[in-house]
This record gives sequence, C-alpha cells and structure tokens, in this order.
Amino acid sequence: MTRFIEEHRQTYGVGSICRVLSIAPSAYYATVARQKNPCVRSQKDKELCDDIRRVWNNNFCVYGARKVWHQLKREGVDVARCTVERLMRRMGLKGVIRGKGVRTTRPDPQRPCPQDLVQRQFHAPAPNRLWVSDFTYVSTWQGFVYVAFIIDVFALVIVGWRVSSTAHTDFVLDALDADFSHLRQFRV
Repeated sequence: MTRFIEEHRQTYGVGSICRVLSIAPSAYYATVARQKNPCVRSQKDKELCDDIRRVWNNNFCVYGARKVWHQLKREGVDVARCTVERLMRRMGLKGVIRGKGVRTTRPDPQRPCPQDLVQRQFHAPAPNRLWVSDFTYVSTWQGFVYVAFIIDVFALVIVGWRVSSTAHTDFVLDALDADFSHLRQFRV
C-alpha cells in the first residue's frame, strides 16, 4: 500500500488516496516513519534472523527452535527462546519431525498364531536347554536393517545373530546356524 501511495502522491495527494483506500493518513505516515527509522526491536530481529538462518542452514535445515536457540546461546547470542520461535515462524523455518516407527509385523488373519511352546515361562535349569529368538529393526544412514538373534535363556547371552536388509523367514533361521563354535563354552 505504501508503495502505491508513494508512486501516486504527487498526482493525487496522500489524503485523497487514503480516503479512496479507506486508510487513515496517520497509518500511512506511521508506516513510512517505521520504514525510515525502524525501532530497536525490528533492528535486533533483522540481525537475529540472519543468525537463525545461518544456524538452521549449517545444521542441514533440520534444527527446530529449541536446538537453534541452544546453538545461539553456545555462540554467545543472548536471545529468548520465544523470540527464536517467533522469528523462525515468520521466516517459515521448521525443524524436522521424526517420522512414525516402521511397522515390522503385519499379521495375516488367515494364518494361525504361532504356538507358545514355553507358556511364557522364560526360565531354564541349565545352559542350552531353552533358546528364544526375536528380530528387530535398526535405523541406519542407509535405511533400516533387520537383526535376528537367538538368546540362551539360562545365561542370557546371544548365541547367534544375523543382519539382513529384508525380514524373511530364512533370515531368522540363519541366526540359529550362526557361531555354533561360540556355544562350546556353555555346554553342560
């Protein structure tokens, strides 16, 4: 608006333009004064915006307001967290939100559930009498990998494990074949 008024003020005058645009002339003059001589807060905000954008860009555009604020404090910039939040919101900068976890188990309703052969009693009288297995996923820079492991319930040690990029049945069975030489120390 102010630019339009500035361009046409010589021809029509400020008062008549403001009357047509339904703007008080005092509002126009106040805006022009703020642009020529900004207040201390807006000057400080402009400096902080540069610092905030620098920190955000240096950290791969993933930092949110809290981490940007902590980094600025480490650098000796005295600023309130709410100020960082306000300026990041104004600049459209957002931190990355962690995604939902990967769903590793998709049960097939047509197939029966596996039997609980130990009736949830995870106790063994001696080594190598009861082994249990499980697998989980681990997030890496390359994506997710799956880790299957066999645990001796008595000693609570992993007696075999395997890593795979896919979760298939043979992958868990491969963990059973892994490192049988490692089991010799637990023989009864």
